[in-house]
Amino acid sequence: MNLKLRLIVMNFLQYAIWGGWLISLGAYLGGKLDFTGVQIGSFFATMGIASLFMPGLLGIIADRFVPAEKLLGFCHLMGAMFLFLAAPQTEYSALYTYILIAVVFYMPTIALSNAVAYNALEKSGLDTVKTFPPIRVWGTVGFIGSMIAVDLLRIDGIKFSQSAYQLYFSATLSLLLGIYSFTLPKCPTSPAGESKSWVDNFGLRAFALFKKRKMAIFFTFSMLLGVSLQITNMFANDYLTNYFGKMPEYQNTFGVQYANILISISQMSETLCILLIPFFLKRFGIKKVMLISMFAWILRFGLLGVGNPGGGVWMLVLSMLVYGVAFDFFNISGSLFVEKETSPKIRSSAQGVFMIMTNGFGAFIGSYAAGKVVDMAGWPNAWFVFTAYSVVVMVLFAMLFHYKHYPEKIERHLAR
Repeated sequence: MNLKLRLIVMNFLQYAIWGGWLISLGAYLGGKLDFTGVQIGSFFATMGIASLFMPGLLGIIADRFVPAEKLLGFCHLMGAMFLFLAAPQTEYSALYTYILIAVVFYMPTIALSNAVAYNALEKSGLDTVKTFPPIRVWGTVGFIGSMIAVDLLRIDGIKFSQSAYQLYFSATLSLLLGIYSFTLPKCPTSPAGESKSWVDNFGLRAFALFKKRKMAIFFTFSMLLGVSLQITNMFANDYLTNYFGKMPEYQNTFGVQYANILISISQMSETLCILLIPFFLKRFGIKKVMLISMFAWILRFGLLGVGNPGGGVWMLVLSMLVYGVAFDFFNISGSLFVEKETSPKIRSSAQGVFMIMTNGFGAFIGSYAAGKVVDMAGWPNAWFVFTAYSVVVMVLFAMLFHYKHYPEKIERHLAR
C-alpha cells in the first residue's frame, strides 16, 4: 500500500475512535443513565488528567525503549479493551474507572501517531510541512464520519449516539487501529546518550517562560480558554437530545433526532477556518486574533442559549459555524505564537506547556466547573453563564495582554 494512503488510514482511524463517543457521550450519560452535570463533567475531565502526564511519559518510552508504532498499537489495543469493558456498565464508579483508563491510553496516541507519520515521511525523503497536513485532515474526516455514523446507526431501534453502542463502536475501531499499527513503518529508538531528558519530554523546562510577563499572561488565558473547549463537547448533544427532546413541539425536529449530525457542522467549520489563520495572523496579529476567538466563544454559547431546534434552528447552525473560529483562532494560532516567541532549544517544551495549560488544567477545571454550573443554573441558563464567563475573559485579555504586531515577522514565520 502507498505510504501516504497507509498514513491516511492511520489518521482516519485515530480520530474516528474519538469522534465515536466524544460528542455523544454526554447525551447518553445525562439521558439513559440520568447522571448529574458534575458526573458528566468528570468523564470529560479524564482527558485533562491524561493530558497532564501520559503524552510525556509515553514519549520517553518511545524515545528510549519501545518503537513508537508498537507503542501506538499497544495503547489502542488497551484502549479497545477498556472501552469494551466500559460499555455494559451503568453504575457511575465502574463506568468512570473504565473510561478513565481508556482515555489514559488514548490521549498519548495523538502525539504517537504524529511521530509515526513524521518518521515515515522523513525516511521517504518527503517534506513533512507540505505532506503531513493533507494526510492529517483525514483525521478530521474520520472524526466527523464517526459522529454521523453513531447518529445514524441503530440496533433494535436504539441509536448508537444515545446508548452504550457508541462505546462498542469506538472500541472496535480502536481494536482495528491497534492491530494495524503493528504494520506501520518502523520508528527507531534513540541511544541513551541522544535521548531527551524527562524534564524536556514533560515540557517542564519551558515553565521558565512564566517568568516573562507576556508569556505568563498568554499561558494563563490559554488555560481559561481551555475551560471553554470541553463545554460544548460535554453538553451540546445532551442539551439538544434530552432538554429539547422532552418538549413535544421539538421531539421530531432534525436537531433533536440527529443532534450529532447538527453538531458535526462545528468540526466541518473547523477544517475550513484553519485556512483563514495565515491571513488573520499576518493582518491583525495574535492579540486581535485571540480576541476574535473569544468573541466567537461568546457567540457560540449565546446562540446555543437563545436558539432552538424549531424556528430558532438557524441560531444553532450559526453557533456551530462560529465554532471553527472559536477553536482554530485560539488553538492553532496560539500554537504558532508559542512557536514564534520561544527559542529553538525549548520550543518542543513550550508546546508541551501550551498543551498542558489548555488540554490539561483547562480541560480538567472546565469539565468539573461546567458540570456544576449546569446542575445549579439548569438549561438554557447555563449557556448564558458560559457566555458571561467568555465576556469576562475577553475583557481581561484585552486589558492585560500587551503585544506589538509586526506583520513582516509573521509573514517570515508562516513562510518557513
